[in-house]
Amino acid sequence: MRLHPVADGSLPATLPMGAPDAAYHLVMRGRPLPVGLLFRYDGPAPSLDAVRARVAERAHRIPALRYRVARDGKVFRRVDRIEVEQHVRETRLPEHDPDGSGAGRLMLTRPMSTAERPPWEVWLVHGAEGGHTLCYRSDHTLQDGVGAAHTARALLDDRPEGGPASHHRSRPTARGLAGALGDVAASFGARAAKPAFDVPGSGRTNVCHADAPLATLRGIGRAHGGTVNDVYLAALSHAVRTWHLKATGSPHPPVPVAVPMSVRAPGEECAPGNRMVVARLLLPCDEPSPLRALARVAARTARIRASRQRDALSLLLAATPRAVGARVGTRMVNGAAVAAPTSSVNFGPALVHQGAVARRAVLLTGLAAGIRCMTTLTSQHDVVCLTVVHDEALATAGQLPDLWSAALLALERA
Repeated sequence: MRLHPVADGSLPATLPMGAPDAAYHLVMRGRPLPVGLLFRYDGPAPSLDAVRARVAERAHRIPALRYRVARDGKVFRRVDRIEVEQHVRETRLPEHDPDGSGAGRLMLTRPMSTAERPPWEVWLVHGAEGGHTLCYRSDHTLQDGVGAAHTARALLDDRPEGGPASHHRSRPTARGLAGALGDVAASFGARAAKPAFDVPGSGRTNVCHADAPLATLRGIGRAHGGTVNDVYLAALSHAVRTWHLKATGSPHPPVPVAVPMSVRAPGEECAPGNRMVVARLLLPCDEPSPLRALARVAARTARIRASRQRDALSLLLAATPRAVGARVGTRMVNGAAVAAPTSSVNFGPALVHQGAVARRAVLLTGLAAGIRCMTTLTSQHDVVCLTVVHDEALATAGQLPDLWSAALLALERA
């Protein structure tokens, strides 16, 4: 669904929610689930007034910022007046933050407003020892990660150009339709074996990161016939294997994960709603060799691309009643069916705000539906950032970023 202004140039008063939007609303029982982009800067921060002036200048022209979820949970309702002071705020981290995870924890744990206004915020977060982070966050019911990336760029960048690539739809193959139906069927099957992640939740969330040169992942992919996303997932697979082996002395079975894929078409960059589908993938955590793990991941994702399974899933979703599609969505991304969502977003050129260039971008979302862990790989300019959001019940999950970095090194040397 494209978003076209009505005859007088205004936006429609209401927009129908799609099945993914309804799925998030159903899982969260109407509460916001944060999704956000965080941009870390060295050097002095801009003033809060300057950030508010930028937002006031642009927010009314960005469709995703003009809607909220209606009380009936069936439509997005337009809001005509944006009170910038309620949406743009600042705070200071109280303690040393060496890996830059403090702002992420703040964005995931600080309550979001449920008032009668669009559910988005911009935060200027000052570091305790210098530096600052510019954060954009929204409610996942109203916006997916790629949409949030485009919106953050349009709202905050000095020259808002570039961003994640749009998806150009094509006709799926019979194999793609079969793969899509197989993924749906698997989510309704027996509970998947994922011992490292099957723990009672604490309700407390933590965040950790690891940075790497984008050229490293590209080089590994070129050398071994994979994409940047394949390298990310293979290194994650080996990191989970090593993490579980250290804790238990036992190998881990293959881990089912949910891989979100954007279907946001040209012209829909800042439209409200979740324009995404989810594929199911088994991370080969039983594979001792990270190189073999990469070969297995790359073979699976190549089949998904060749069969155009993304378009098959999108077609099936469009042909399914929204309530049914929402129920299926809650089963496909659920702690009983998968260990984690594993997102990847290429933000493109570094965000420049008031002349300052961000040195790192981070996409993150909160945990829901029995999920104890989720990972994202965010690329910006020449740096990628692995982010692990995890329930504190996974007490040693903070080791995963370092283990992922070690797996990358092993792949680079292979």
